[in-house]
Amino acid sequence: MLLSYRFRIYPSKAVQAKLQEYMELCCWLYNRLLEELNRAREEGRKLKQADTQALIVRLKREENPSLNGVYSKVLQMVNHQLWGNIRALSQLKKNGRRVGKLRFKGSGWFKTLNYNQSGFRLEGNRLVLSKIGEIPIKLHRRIKGKVKGVVIKRERSGRWYAIFQVEENPDPLPSTRRAVGLDVGIRHFLTDSDGRQVENPRYYERTLQRIRILQRNLSRKQRGSQNWDKARVKLARAYEKLVNQRDDFLHKLSRFYVNNYDLIVVEDLAIQNMARNGNLGQKILDASWGRFFQMLLYKAARAGRAVVKVDPRGTSKEGDKRLDRDYRASLNILRRGLVGPGRPEVTPVERRPLLCIPALAVVAGQVFSVKQEAPCVSEG
Repeated sequence: MLLSYRFRIYPSKAVQAKLQEYMELCCWLYNRLLEELNRAREEGRKLKQADTQALIVRLKREENPSLNGVYSKVLQMVNHQLWGNIRALSQLKKNGRRVGKLRFKGSGWFKTLNYNQSGFRLEGNRLVLSKIGEIPIKLHRRIKGKVKGVVIKRERSGRWYAIFQVEENPDPLPSTRRAVGLDVGIRHFLTDSDGRQVENPRYYERTLQRIRILQRNLSRKQRGSQNWDKARVKLARAYEKLVNQRDDFLHKLSRFYVNNYDLIVVEDLAIQNMARNGNLGQKILDASWGRFFQMLLYKAARAGRAVVKVDPRGTSKEGDKRLDRDYRASLNILRRGLVGPGRPEVTPVERRPLLCIPALAVVAGQVFSVKQEAPCVSEG
């Protein structure tokens, strides 16, 4: 399976200028290849991906010699990205969606350089890129598996990252013979069938006032000025911190469940449709249920665990009405997930009073070790 490892890199100002120059060249190439495709369509000619790939060689020689300064694989991945966008539009059209034509990209649109298979290597705490040079990198964890490529990315905050695409074999965890049902919500992020209720961290709500202040400051600056750019970076870094906090919480919570259960049962929710709710839409998006389910799925696949989605209809209405509504839903979710062939053999867990777990405890890795002073609700 293919996984991504994301590390912060610290290019010098000279290297940053070179990276940005190469991104602008990639943007020029994308637009030039798209122009050629549009012209061929108007003339009744049909081009294939191999045709535009071959065109890059001529463009380097005849139209834009500066392309020779960019590593060849990076240019090839621009062509690959263009055709990926074309296939995505075609698929949307087949699915009945109304789609237009691909648009030309403006200056600053390209924020990545994709080194596929070659053109990079790690030397200690340095990332060496072909035709760019050495860049300090902070390797905060060990990379497992075979590195297939690296993407250099510049965030809107101005920070730079290297995203390693790694082919890694599954690493099954020992069987726990346990299963759990998870009911996600707004008041609590989730309630599980073993009696835990995890607090919703509400990161967006907590930083909303600061974000509004930064947005007002940005709107008062003259667009394109140095002060405007400084205000833009401050706002981008506030959003980046928000995303990092949310992801840290979701990673640790999903890791806890994958480590401790053979079978994890969740509801098959239409989250995008639910987010259109005028009153709860923002809170649903802030909770990031979809991101959490995505993390559960890929972590479980790697660890040899099973994640099962069940019909969400009526999960909170069935069962003992004396129980907390969310806890009752989690028990029904688990019950539905245990029905059917191919389910792992599990040992039922005795019901217990609900244990409230603060979001900060999850971040600190203390989902189990939180001391239960008093239950949220008694089982009755």
